[in-house]
Amino acid sequence: MDAATMEVHYSKHYKKYTDELNKAVKGTPQETQSIEDILGKLDLNNKALRNNGGGYYNHTFFWEVLSPGGAKAPAGALAEAINKDFGSFDAFKTQFTEAATKQFGSGWAWLVVDKSGKLVVGSTPNQDNPLMPGVGIAGKPVLGIDVWEHAYYLKYQNKRPDYITAFWNAINWDTVSKKYTAATAK
Repeated sequence: MDAATMEVHYSKHYKKYTDELNKAVKGTPQETQSIEDILGKLDLNNKALRNNGGGYYNHTFFWEVLSPGGAKAPAGALAEAINKDFGSFDAFKTQFTEAATKQFGSGWAWLVVDKSGKLVVGSTPNQDNPLMPGVGIAGKPVLGIDVWEHAYYLKYQNKRPDYITAFWNAINWDTVSKKYTAATAK
């Protein structure tokens, strides 16, 4: 992952989603709600909240799970859950990579804790995410990758798989583990 892409991604795309979300909630009941509450109760026909709220949440989440030189694999309870739910870290990595690679067009791949407490992998188009009702994968996200071209095109051009490979070297597994612990807390 390169600095130029991250700078454009953060200062242009993320900023635009943030500014547009703030405009969309101004003067509404959502103005005082958390982004998780807004997305969890979202009317999918509300394009301003769906696209900009999703864009804001997804990107905030993405920045949180990245760290240069991070650990190469999870540990503790998260590692145990991955082994239990996927068979091994390598099997999980393959499934997650496949979800990210095969997401048609723009979107995201996710590792989420579903309502039964199991880890599952899936993807969403555009700026949809697993907190939104009726988008195909539901649960509390613990890891996500942006597979919109703006996330990788400056360095990788049309080589999404190369970007996904680089992503595995930039994951902050300590943060992902904390998200897992929070998602599984009773």
